[in-house]
Amino acid sequence: MPTSNPLLLSPAPSKCSLEMLTHHYGDVYEHSPWVAEAAWQHGLTEAHDAPDALAELMGLMLQQASSEQQIRVIQAHPDLAGKAAMSGELTQDSTSEQAGAGLDQCSPEEFARFEYLNETYKEKFGFPFVIAVKGLNRHAILAAFEERLNNDAVTERQTAIEQIIQIARFRLVARAEQ
Repeated sequence: MPTSNPLLLSPAPSKCSLEMLTHHYGDVYEHSPWVAEAAWQHGLTEAHDAPDALAELMGLMLQQASSEQQIRVIQAHPDLAGKAAMSGELTQDSTSEQAGAGLDQCSPEEFARFEYLNETYKEKFGFPFVIAVKGLNRHAILAAFEERLNNDAVTERQTAIEQIIQIARFRLVARAEQ
């Protein structure tokens, strides 16, 4: 009976120095390598060589961070279908994630809608709208955008953090699959 090998990250996080871990996995959280550093300082075992286990620990580090640190992580994310995307200024991960959701194929009306929602959302919450776009299309993203505008600030910060943790999980799994 064939057995499937579990997905493992390479280099193995449990074998990485702080510098090596930050170099290879510090970008999983957009412009926030301190999350990987906190995970390393917490202690990594061979179990953390699996993307889900490393994602779980890194997510815990972000959840345990102060609200100010969390907001800085949220603020490090680009607007969806925003000016940075249009001018090619996104990280490689963000570019491929947004393209995978079809955000690079928006009509002029959809771009205008994203621009309006991005500004309205940032005005209300003080940070950009963040959603794990994998498996979603631009219509589902727009609907979620409009729905989440009804949240209060605490709920929305928590929702954004949950979405960022999911994005990091997707990124780690993708790296293990390569």
